[in-house]
Amino acid sequence: MNKQAVRVSGTNSVLHQDPHRVVDNREKVLEVAIGREVRAYRRKQEVTVAELSATTGISIGMLSKIENGNTSPSLTTLQSLANALSVPLTAFFRRFEESRTAVHTKAGQGVELERAGTRANHQYNLLGHIGANASGVIVEPYLITLSDEADVFPTFQHAGIETIYMLEGEVDYRHGDRIYNLKPGDTLFFDADAPHGPENLVKLPARYLSVISYPQET
Repeated sequence: MNKQAVRVSGTNSVLHQDPHRVVDNREKVLEVAIGREVRAYRRKQEVTVAELSATTGISIGMLSKIENGNTSPSLTTLQSLANALSVPLTAFFRRFEESRTAVHTKAGQGVELERAGTRANHQYNLLGHIGANASGVIVEPYLITLSDEADVFPTFQHAGIETIYMLEGEVDYRHGDRIYNLKPGDTLFFDADAPHGPENLVKLPARYLSVISYPQET
């Protein structure tokens, strides 16, 4: 299946990945998983395709097909690759066998908590959390509610990327030295390492989704 190119509105950037791509039932999921692992172990050991070909006797063309998931390698071939890369045969199936987690949070059932720096009448509901995973990224989605007597402060600062989607009310939101007026339907996407937070509560109560993503610790 071909990737779709999507142009980002207002920029010259083109994204070559379709976030809503439907996987074809004919796609060789196992072969792709094996190929990714073979490539990953080869690159980790700084071995070229030509060098691996010379060590295993497998042609460069066949290795390319294996790494790209375009062929189903035999157990004998996989054993040769495992020996050459000094990994157990089962290592090539790791990604295929990993469990994939989904978190479903019903309306009103998010876990209410306090984040570092939380101020009076700022309610944070964590909508879901998945820890260590194959993507290497942690994502934390919050539903944030600011009441009529909420404090304002531009003091949040943490690693990662954050996306805010305004649901209700209106706030002037600071990021670094700039102020953004956010109304329902507005989105703010930013580097969370800069100081950020509600600067002026224009219309309350205010609610917005905040999605924070950052690399998981290795």
